[in-house]
Amino acid sequence: MLATAGLAQAEEITLVAMGDSLTQGYGLPQGEGFVPQLDAWLKAQGAEVRVINAGVSGDTTAGGLARVNWTLTEEVDAMIVALGGNDMLRGVDPAHSRDNLAGILSAADAAEVEVLLVGMQAPGNYGPDYKAAFDGMYPALAEVYGTLYAPSFLAGLGTLDPAEAQGMLQADGLHPNAKGVAKIVEALGPQVLALLTAAGE
Repeated sequence: MLATAGLAQAEEITLVAMGDSLTQGYGLPQGEGFVPQLDAWLKAQGAEVRVINAGVSGDTTAGGLARVNWTLTEEVDAMIVALGGNDMLRGVDPAHSRDNLAGILSAADAAEVEVLLVGMQAPGNYGPDYKAAFDGMYPALAEVYGTLYAPSFLAGLGTLDPAEAQGMLQADGLHPNAKGVAKIVEALGPQVLALLTAAGE
């Protein structure tokens, strides 16, 4: 009786994945992108979850900020924020990117939505000052807003040797193929489970 009552109380958590082409599933057939693979992985771990794809190919932190309020509907319990790659590619001042991310996190805080902020690292060609400012904004914001933090969206590929990692990418050499996405989900999945736990408390 008690066990049945416990199961009845378990409610499905609605998780939004906000990001750019990496989140959206650029170049991949439906069902093989980040969101459907993450949804399947989480459910295989026993999570009661529905993952919504809020990835927009080419999106920047400014784009994310512009759409965050209508993305955070009443049903949303948790959100992954994985933005900034396109800011970096365009050479956007990290101070602007940080302000935009802060706006997104502030909106999530106001909506009482738990967040996993996913960072990334700038290449060295922008110079050490740019790299330090860009790389450092993610952990700093996670601390300020009390969010969960994952250092890199592509951490799952970073553990592979270069030749193997190359085989996990599409022809453009930038976006993961279905096998690469599986590695990304496997690496990021435990932190997403922690996010679901926090959202369910």
